[in-house]
Amino acid sequence: MTPVITLVSDQDAVLTYLAEARKHHTQAVIAKHLGVGVRTISRWEARQTNPPAYVAHALQQLLPFPEPERPEGSFNFIDLFAGIGGIRKAFEDIGGRCVFTSEWDSYAQKTYAENYRDGHSIAGDITQVAAESIPDHDVLLAGFPCQPFSIAGVSKKNALGRAHGFACETQGTLFFDVARIIDAKRPRAFLLENVKNLMSHDKGRTFDVIRRTLTEELGYHIHYRVIDGAHFTPQHRERIIIVGFREPVAFDFDAIPLRPKGEIKLKDILHRTDGAEPVLEWDGDRFFDHKKKKVLDKYTLTPKLWLYLQNYAEKHRAKGNGFGFGLVTPDKIARTLSARYYKDGSEILVYQGKNKNPRRLTPRECARLMGFPDTFRIPVSDTRAYKQFGNSVVVDVMAHVARLMQPMLEADTLEPELPLRYATA
Repeated sequence: MTPVITLVSDQDAVLTYLAEARKHHTQAVIAKHLGVGVRTISRWEARQTNPPAYVAHALQQLLPFPEPERPEGSFNFIDLFAGIGGIRKAFEDIGGRCVFTSEWDSYAQKTYAENYRDGHSIAGDITQVAAESIPDHDVLLAGFPCQPFSIAGVSKKNALGRAHGFACETQGTLFFDVARIIDAKRPRAFLLENVKNLMSHDKGRTFDVIRRTLTEELGYHIHYRVIDGAHFTPQHRERIIIVGFREPVAFDFDAIPLRPKGEIKLKDILHRTDGAEPVLEWDGDRFFDHKKKKVLDKYTLTPKLWLYLQNYAEKHRAKGNGFGFGLVTPDKIARTLSARYYKDGSEILVYQGKNKNPRRLTPRECARLMGFPDTFRIPVSDTRAYKQFGNSVVVDVMAHVARLMQPMLEADTLEPELPLRYATA
């Protein structure tokens, strides 16, 4: 089992990982693992070229784990609204075993299946899956979409003396499916992820329904925190993480080591044009021309699109609005990558100098921006890949939360069950 680490920008640190890996493996083994040529490894070791910072992830996978080894599958988990598996990766890397996956999008299923091969099929629409048919599990993971909750009629039912509960308040939303599975399977813990605005949506009523459902209705002890991915990757990406346990436990989000925002810069995930860009056998020259040492021209904005974006931004500036493109230099951090990035790339445009139009990120750079290692395969079109990474999670954020939860997931002291409901008057 290999540890998860955050991206590093210090070349000396990456070279240290390489030196440690060479104590255990030949250049050929390391080259195959990274998807590069043996000569590339030789140039790195000879300090002729510098290895890119993001290979630190893959290099650490070749190192002996410093902690006592844990048996594979020391706990089981399920992956709901799985996307391309960003949350799953964090929990696999601390010894968990995925026993059930649900994702409705067929293209996301393709990417997921290409990167996670565990023997079970991917269920589609979770609303059509009976909770009783889902395997028992210790942890439920869900990056559920945010939907408005219709609580109309609750006051009327109160007046009539009828019970309503979460089935009434959340029915018709995808959170309802999370709640009904927690209710039926009673996992030891769960992790839910959503956009920051979940807390303020509908003047806080939406989050209040979620909080009351998880605590008062289902009897769990929850902790939540908005975390900016900029602590771990060069993009602003604020997301709320909700962690819940059947029992009160000593869980504290403050224990997560947050690196200063901006310490990791965009250049740390961009394709290298100095000859050090790895040749990944699963990418080939799809995104980067290794002979010419340049990103493919198709990612540079056409004159027509670049003019349109500039005029659009100017129009809104004249009206006092802040709408416009996000031009970013390699030494800065970017805006949030969104699922609409495939349309024009406007929220993250990479500056290429005064004499050249900016370009959008390649899908491989988007993967790196989200914290996925270069071993992560992209089997879908650029358009689908942009949507998938824009909808994904920052892997390093999930990795830190997973490690914080790990002692509670592996402890033998938790009671096997709590009452399904708190006592009500």
